[in-house]
Amino acid sequence: MILASASTDLARRVRLATGDDLFVLAPEQVPAGPAQLLALAQGSGQVRAVVIDVTASASADSALGLTERFQEQFPHVAVVIVTNAPDELALPALRAGARDLMEPSLPVEEIRWVLRRAVETRVGQGTVDSLDEQVVAGRVITVASPKGGVGKTTIATNLAVGLAGQSPQGTVLVDLDIQFGDVAAALDLEPTYTLADAVLGAGLRDVMGLKTLLTRHDSGLHVLCGVLSPAEADHVTAGHVSTIINLLKSEFRYVVLDTAPGLGEHTLAALDHTTDLLLVTSLDVPGVRGLRKELELLDELDLPPATRHVVVNMAERGTGLTVADVEATIDRKIDFSFPRSPKFLMSTNRGKPLLEERGRDRITKDLEAMVTRFSPIAVGTPQTRRRARHRGVAL
Repeated sequence: MILASASTDLARRVRLATGDDLFVLAPEQVPAGPAQLLALAQGSGQVRAVVIDVTASASADSALGLTERFQEQFPHVAVVIVTNAPDELALPALRAGARDLMEPSLPVEEIRWVLRRAVETRVGQGTVDSLDEQVVAGRVITVASPKGGVGKTTIATNLAVGLAGQSPQGTVLVDLDIQFGDVAAALDLEPTYTLADAVLGAGLRDVMGLKTLLTRHDSGLHVLCGVLSPAEADHVTAGHVSTIINLLKSEFRYVVLDTAPGLGEHTLAALDHTTDLLLVTSLDVPGVRGLRKELELLDELDLPPATRHVVVNMAERGTGLTVADVEATIDRKIDFSFPRSPKFLMSTNRGKPLLEERGRDRITKDLEAMVTRFSPIAVGTPQTRRRARHRGVAL
């Protein structure tokens, strides 16, 4: 792997991510031709990827030109561009043939993930010796519920924001409540592109094209927002949903899906790819009965195995129903229980998930515990990061 950067810190993190198979040179040493650049690293082994850092450069034109020439002359070499402005550079980089963009502040584990995916896409099937011998796909977490009004979108957005705190460039949230999704509102986003643009445009041709249609949240989370009107939902098929998930799970570590209530065709298509199913119910008789029916139906459908997690939301005392009653009804333990809280409703109305603000109240801690179910390190507070470093975990 070749890295063109003046940053010793970036070079250190890329070397930790890739092993010792790294050839580093200063930006001013980079020749205009791909063959000449590869010749500089002659004797270092087969070059699988070139990482070009343009953060300190006044213009990225030369990097894009070199990327385009690599695409034409050495298409087996993946080019990754390091930039502080990924949104502005995304389309030009896509047209030039870059495999991906990454921000200079990414932790080692995220750099490893980005470069592994870039290399694996270029070399096709087989192993990638210096990065990882196993071809992997991202974790697909589907948030579902038998009926609406149980806070499913609130759970999904908090989970996605929490995972983005762990993996800022490796987490994507997809609004699959095809007709009435409100993920954008829950995150206070005004998307330029939506699910309809992905389906009707060229977004499903490759993952790089699809990534240009994602909306970036302040947390680093990428979001594929829902359609602007129910009429646009008519164009979205279960096949489209399957294609979108396939593309995203090849690129992102975590793919969080917020689905419509019930088990419609779009949700069933999502379940075909799901590694973790998060089922949400409220603490009331209709919700719990619906949850039991949905669990029974999932067993009957014999879908691909997924780890199931059950969430009881808006739990409160004095309603005549307890969490123990829910467990007895569905014949399994509840994984997470969140109390009814005005903070939950207020955060949704403000478009600010609780895990974005990282308070110290009980419900925020409960949400953080949910995130750790899917990620081995907690949400990313300074205290957590210090504890992780003491344990030797790469952040």
